[in-house]
Amino acid sequence: MADLDGRVALVTGASRGLGEGVARALAARGAAVMLVARDGAAVEAAARDIAASGGRAEAMACDVADYAAVERAVARTRSALGGLDILVNNAGVIEPIVEIATSDPAEWARSIAINLVGAYNAVRAALPGMLAGGGGGTIVNVSSGAAFRPLEGWSAYCSGKAGLAMFTRAIALETSGKGIRVFGFAPGTIDTDMQAKIRASGMNAISRIPRAELSPVEHAVRGLLYLCTPAADDLVGQDVSMRDEAFRQRIGLA
Repeated sequence: MADLDGRVALVTGASRGLGEGVARALAARGAAVMLVARDGAAVEAAARDIAASGGRAEAMACDVADYAAVERAVARTRSALGGLDILVNNAGVIEPIVEIATSDPAEWARSIAINLVGAYNAVRAALPGMLAGGGGGTIVNVSSGAAFRPLEGWSAYCSGKAGLAMFTRAIALETSGKGIRVFGFAPGTIDTDMQAKIRASGMNAISRIPRAELSPVEHAVRGLLYLCTPAADDLVGQDVSMRDEAFRQRIGLA
């Protein structure tokens, strides 16, 4: 299926897990993809693999907490791939996993800088071009159930994701009627490196979920990819969760 032919996507945090999976899936559906992450070698390897499989992909190292770096990534996406239609804000960290009273202020702030400010940086860099000429575009902010309920040891992560949920609503409000499709997307507890760090921490109930009970990354990839298509137009502006049975039915995971 090549229903995204002619589209150009930028995926942050694309070196592994959900980000890499989404980048590969977008390319398989016909989109040209820019993969960015702090680990430049990993995204370059993934991009080469996508190209070897017949897709079109570029990659570059980028720290989303650095606005200038994000601005360069957006500019390179447009110059190398011919535009930017889809932005997937997937870059995120779970650390620090620690109680507030013993947390390190610099580590706490760094979490917010990546999980919330990083998403803002990407939207700020990409949105003017999406709005120019009325071409529009799709923005998917990868959120979490942690945006809506606190968990011990996750004060930074929960706060960052809660801010991201409000940021999604702000984008929807300011771009209504201007061709911007924006979504928050909570992938659920999926089997990634982040979950390995959570299990190792032993902090809160999420760390005690057996790995065998985690959802496969492929399910979340399917959900996120669905939001990049017109089939999800009625969900624009909403936070969509892979835990929502009605949504799972829509994407064939009932």
